[in-house]
Amino acid sequence: MSMFQIHTETTAPETSKPLLEQTKKNLGMIPNLERVMAESPALLEGYVHLWELFDTTSLSQIERQVVYQTANFENQCEYCVPWHTKLAQIADMAPNEIEALRQGTEMEDPRLESLRQFTKSLILNRGKIAEGELKAFFAVGYSAQQALEVILGIAVKTMSNYTNSIAGTPLDKAVEKLRWKKPIISMQSNTDAV
Repeated sequence: MSMFQIHTETTAPETSKPLLEQTKKNLGMIPNLERVMAESPALLEGYVHLWELFDTTSLSQIERQVVYQTANFENQCEYCVPWHTKLAQIADMAPNEIEALRQGTEMEDPRLESLRQFTKSLILNRGKIAEGELKAFFAVGYSAQQALEVILGIAVKTMSNYTNSIAGTPLDKAVEKLRWKKPIISMQSNTDAV
C-alpha cells in the first residue's frame, strides 16, 4: 500500500481544492497524479502553473508532446507515458511518431527527432551537453529561446515523473488501454571488433 493519499475534492488540503477544481474544469476529470500532488499544495500549484506556462511557449503542441514524452520515457514514468500518448493523439501527431516516442526509437520527422535527441541529452547529461549537440539543435531551425523552453518542459515532467515514481500513482481508467512499460533497448555488441 502506498504511503501517499489519492485525494478527493473533499479530502485535499484547502489550498489544493481550487487547483483540483481547475484541473477538473480543464480536463473534465481529476487525474490521480493531481490527486496525489494535492498533498503538497505548493507542488500542485507549481505543476499546474508551469504546465500552463509551457503551453504558452513557441514550441508547437506536437513539439511540446515530444519534450514531455521523451522525459517520460527517460524517467520510466509508466503513469505519464499513457497520458501523453493520448495527448499526442489529440494533437494529431502521426501514429508512427507516437509509437517511436513510446519505444524510444528514432522519429521519422528530422526536426522532431532533433528535438527528441536534444531533450534526451539534456536529461541524461543533467544539462551538460556538448556544444555540437546544441549546434545540431539550432541547425534544424530551433532557436536559443526554444532550447530554454525545452528546459521548462523537462522541469514540468520532473515534477510529475518523480511524484509518480515515489507514490506509485495508479493509472487512470481513461488511459488504461494505453498502458506502457519501458522496452528493453538492446545495444549492439562490439564482439566483431578485434
